[in-house]
This record gives sequence, C-alpha cells and structure tokens, in this order.
Amino acid sequence: MSSTTPSKLEKMLKAGHQAVTSECGPPRGSDAEAIKEKAQLIKNHVDAINITDNQTSVTRLCSLASCIHLKLAGLEPILQMVTRDRNRIAMQSDILGAASFDIHNILCLSGDHQSFGDCAAGQNVHDLDSMQLIQTVRHMRDEGKFLGGDEIKRPPSMFVGAAANPFADPFEVRVPRLAKKVAAGVEFIQTQCIFNLDKFERWLGEARDRGLLEKVYVLAGLTPLKSAGMAKYMKNRVPGMDVPDEVVERIAGVPKEKQPEEGVKMCIEAVQRLKEVPGVAGFHIMAIEWEEKVPEIVEGGGLYPRPPLD
Repeated sequence: MSSTTPSKLEKMLKAGHQAVTSECGPPRGSDAEAIKEKAQLIKNHVDAINITDNQTSVTRLCSLASCIHLKLAGLEPILQMVTRDRNRIAMQSDILGAASFDIHNILCLSGDHQSFGDCAAGQNVHDLDSMQLIQTVRHMRDEGKFLGGDEIKRPPSMFVGAAANPFADPFEVRVPRLAKKVAAGVEFIQTQCIFNLDKFERWLGEARDRGLLEKVYVLAGLTPLKSAGMAKYMKNRVPGMDVPDEVVERIAGVPKEKQPEEGVKMCIEAVQRLKEVPGVAGFHIMAIEWEEKVPEIVEGGGLYPRPPLD
C-alpha cells in the first residue's frame, strides 16, 4: 500500500510492520536540551516520538518548538495538538508552521481540562473539537484549502492521528466513538494506557467486527508501572483508567525496591501478548519520565531491531 505522506510512521505501518512510538514531555522552561536528551535515549528503538502539548494543562515548552528540535536532530516527531488552547485560526497556522519544518505526523486531541493544571483560571477555547481538528487537517492536506475556503500554497502533508480510550464509561460508546473518528478521517490511533488487557481485546474485537480496523491503524498504549503506589493512584485517581485489582496486587506483592523491575516485566508481557492479537498495528509506549526503560521494553517485547524501510 502506497503512502500518502512522507511520514516514516505511515510507511512503517503500510509496509505491514508493527510500529513503535513513544512520547516525551517538554520541560517547564526554555532549555531544549532536556527534550533532546530524552529523545536520544529512545531514538533507535522507536519509529516516531510524540511531543505532548501542555499535558495535564501544565504550561511547558510548546509542542511545535519541541518537535522542531527533534526534527533538526534527525528524529521523527509526532506533533500533539489540543483544541483546548487555540481557535481554528491558530490551529491552522500551527499546522502550516509544522509543515514548513517537514513535520509529517499530528495527533489531534481535546486536552485535559485547565482546572487540572497550573492556570486553573485560564479559559479553554474548544472552537473546534478533536473530531473537527481531524477533519481540518485532512481538509487542508487533501483539498489544499483553509477552512475559510481559500487555497493553501504548499498544503501540509501530515499523517493524521488521534487518541482512543477503550476503558472510559460507558463502555458501549467506545467503539461508536472510534467509528466517528474514522469517519472524520483519522488514519492512526494511539490508545489510553492498557492495564486491563481482556477489556482492550474486547474493544478491539468489536472495532474489528465493525470493519474499522480496515480503515485505521491501532497502536496499543502501554505504560510501565514504577510502584504499587503508582498503580493505586492510576486506579483510583485518574479518570478513564482501568487498572484491575490483580495488577495492583501483583506489583504490591514484591518488595518495594523490586517494584520498578516488576512493572517493566509486566509491560513486556503485555507487549508479547498483544502483538499476537489481530488488529494491533503497533505499540505506543508511554514511560512517563522513565524514557530510559523504553529500549528494554521494546527489546523484551521482541520489537527490536526496528525493520528497515525500503
């Protein structure tokens, strides 16, 4: 299958390989060395690197500038863009800015509510929602036009992604919501962190039954747990997260100093299981401020070395 963009991630998926992506959170300051150092830790084990966009509504070095730093270092960035902070003029402008640096991947998101972050009094924008942002990027790329109807000189050439949460309530709307994103034009999906593997496989099976997996690539999101405390926090305090009791019990059942090792082992086991599941097009490994563990997970999961592209 031929690629529609120069994206290495798209080429990897269309060649039939299971792709591997990861992510780096930008620093709370203007020194870009932190983001470049994180990326260097994982660059040989992943096909592309997400740069988060003021995640948890906390002000950070912007995603676009961080992506440019990675691009200039010869890496493949995925620009995350949330609709919380920008209207349609700013979003279209930032998309053109990314395209001017040959950034060829974008992940379209709504963003966490600003009350979670460091500027709780800030106003959200949501001029467009994440579905409309998907449509906007596809319109700009495929029609070569702005939302206002004017022609774009050198349209952006971007592989268009979005997130999906197979675990949020009610479960019954999870696959229909994915179907809406597919109808909007999404081309790849990165899921929320998967700890309940049975429920993820059920969601994926329902998506397969609806024919959605013939239209979109699904990358399974995995996060290594550092401790029992982290597992309990994610289970009890993070909305839309599904951490089964047996996961908490397993990591809590080893001595505290061995819990990080156990968390990585559990993540590797999840890769090994899910890579055999039809419809899993790859993995999105979110090692939160623990990027040095990504190579171990990729290698342990049998996803290394990364396949060469012709």
